[in-house]
Order: sequence, then structure tokens, then C-alpha cells
Amino acid sequence: MAEPANEPLNLAAVDPYDVPLAQIDVSQSELYEKDLFWPYFERLRKEDPVHYCANSDFGPYWSITKFDDIVYVEKNHDLFSSEWGIVLGDRPEDFETPNFISMDPPKHDQQRKAVQGVVAPRNLAELQGTIRERVVTILDSLPRNETFNWVDQVSIELTTQMLAMLFDFPFEERHKLTYWSDMATSGALTGGPTDETTRRTALLECLDEFTKLRDERINTEGGFDLLSMLAHDKSTRDMPPMEFLGNLILLIVGGNDTTRNSISGGVLALNENPAEYDKLRNDHSLIPNMVSEIIRWQTPLAYMRRTAVKDTELRGKKIKQGDKVVMWYVSGNRDEDAIESPNDFIIDRPNARHHLSFGFGIHRCMGNRLAELQLRILWEEILQRFENIELVGEVVRVRSNFVKGYSELPVKVY
Repeated sequence: MAEPANEPLNLAAVDPYDVPLAQIDVSQSELYEKDLFWPYFERLRKEDPVHYCANSDFGPYWSITKFDDIVYVEKNHDLFSSEWGIVLGDRPEDFETPNFISMDPPKHDQQRKAVQGVVAPRNLAELQGTIRERVVTILDSLPRNETFNWVDQVSIELTTQMLAMLFDFPFEERHKLTYWSDMATSGALTGGPTDETTRRTALLECLDEFTKLRDERINTEGGFDLLSMLAHDKSTRDMPPMEFLGNLILLIVGGNDTTRNSISGGVLALNENPAEYDKLRNDHSLIPNMVSEIIRWQTPLAYMRRTAVKDTELRGKKIKQGDKVVMWYVSGNRDEDAIESPNDFIIDRPNARHHLSFGFGIHRCMGNRLAELQLRILWEEILQRFENIELVGEVVRVRSNFVKGYSELPVKVY
């Protein structure tokens, strides 16, 4: 029986190559939960790289799926604005949380500059010792020859400890940061399972706790954590509460999801490509290059959205003012015209940093070097301890069209 015309076709239940192009809707979160989206993007890159989806749970939108086209949209923020949000779902008017990634210059530049110092090269150099200490403690606590969830015990634990340090957040309460990050990204705006009431309650708790901490730090000079920077910079110290919350969530999610899911994704990639794991064991100097390949291969955030500021054209397609335009990083990172053998995981890939996982242009991820640093140190210490991290059970992925991540990765280390 044919699907009703007013309902999107469930793409997880059909053959990707039998679906009419007009019915391809790559926003369906079940595709990411079940890892079924790859052939749809392959078709779009080949057959319709600037693709219009007229019927989705998020309304109509354009999919930009080729590497160079994504870079074009990123660079032209005068044509494609962030102001209306960066995810497919439209922000509810009664719970708007503006933040600098969903702003255009000049306000974007002012607010980003307020916190960028925390990841300045000098600071990153000073952080290395602390990161290594925490990595060592986490890895030395892992059970040998017993199954455990790598996501919980390593990926989440390391990134949460780093977040607590960057915010100077009470260390014993650090898991609240993970919870707030998950609540922010698992709601209906990204096809997630969290209901809106639960999400809002959690985020308001986040605002309340951080407001108290900020009020304490306003009168304390010299703090070099993210919260102190927000409290003292003239462009951010008087932000309205919901804008303060929006920037907090941006920094928490940015510091959490990219690194956390790349830590898990690297273990999965090496298990799926044992020859590359052997290559790594035999040559630890490949770690820095492998880190970039992991981040490309994983693509922790599947996309960013823009909104057309005025009528424009891309590859002959007429994009109208107000249209949603989605830059699918997860597709651009597998574009055969931009990256050689893009579906292969190659830890000594030439020019491995040529990827879109951190975005491009003015919105390029502020913490990209910190993410790479954490992953590099982690793998240096892993190889000092373990001959193998073996995947021993089924991988469980999160249900989201935005965060491309994992909730369970059962492994044994030995």
C-alpha cells in the first residue's frame, strides 16, 4: 500500500535505490540510529547534490551534500544566515536560546572572541599535563578482560572532566554537564526521543546553577575559565538569561559531543579496519594523523543548518529567501570528488585534516585544537597500556539527525 501523500516515507524500511529522489528525506533520525543513511547521501551526491525535500517532520529544506558546495554556503554568510537556528527544527518562540553560533557578524564575532582565549595555543600547551593525568587515571581504572561500555567509562568520563575544568564547574557534580548536553541535543528539534517538557526543565536547571556560579565570579578578577570570561567580557556580561543559557549550551555541547563521539568512533573504526589497527600498533607516530582521520570518518555532528537571506541559486537550483539550507558534513566528508577513497578509514591518509567535521569559515569549531589534543593524548596512553580494545557486542547509536554518536560500545581491553 502506498504511503499517504502527506506523510514522509519511512526510509529506514525501504531500499534506498528504489525511492524516488523527491521522497528522499535524510532528516529522519531513525536512519542515524540504525546507520542506514549512507546510500541516501551517495545517491544525492551523484544524482541531485542540491536536493529539495518538500515533506519532512521539520518542513521543507534543501540538502547540500558535496564538499565544495558546503564550503560555498559556509563562506557566504551574507546569503545563508545562522540567525534562524543551526538545527532542522524551528526554535519554539516561547523558549528561544540564542547563542553565537546562531548569529551573524558582528555580534557573532564579539561573543566568540569573549571565550576564544580558553583554547589559545599557550593555554592548550598548559592543559596538556592535566589532560594526560586524567587520561592515565581513567585508563588505569578500566577492568582487564571484562566487558564494559567504552562510551560511559572513557568517552563520557574524559570529556566531562575536561568540561568541568574548562568551566571551573564543581568536579563532584560534573555529570550534570553531560546530562544537560544530552538534554539539549536529544529533543524534537533534532528528531530525538526527549519530550520538550523534560528538555526545558533540564535546561532551566542548567541556567539556574550557572547563574549562581556566574554571580559569584563577577566579583572575582583573573579567572581564566569559560564562565569567568563570559562574566567579565563587556559583550557577554549583560546577556539576557536565555541568551546566557544558549551560549552555555553551545559551549557544553561543543566541548562534549565532538570529542566524546570521536573517542568512541575511533575504537569502532579500528575494530572495523584491523589492518589499520596493526599499522597503528607498529608505528605510534601515526597518532596525530589518525586523530584527523577519526574526526573525518566519524563526523560527530552530521550537519549545520542555514537560512537563505535572499533569493539565490546553487547548481542551477533556485533557493528562495527563507528556505532552510542544510550542509550535510557527514556527506561532504564522503565526497569522492574532494577526498580520495572517502569511505575507507586510512590512518596515514595524506592531508587528513581536509575535512568538514569542524565546519568552515567564521563558524569553524572554536575548540578544534583542543579536541585533537585530547584524542592524541588518549591514543598515546592507550597504546602504552593495551594491545587491543576489542569490540565484543552490538553498537548502540543515538537517535538524532544532528549528533552522530553512540550510547553503547561494549569492549574488552587487554
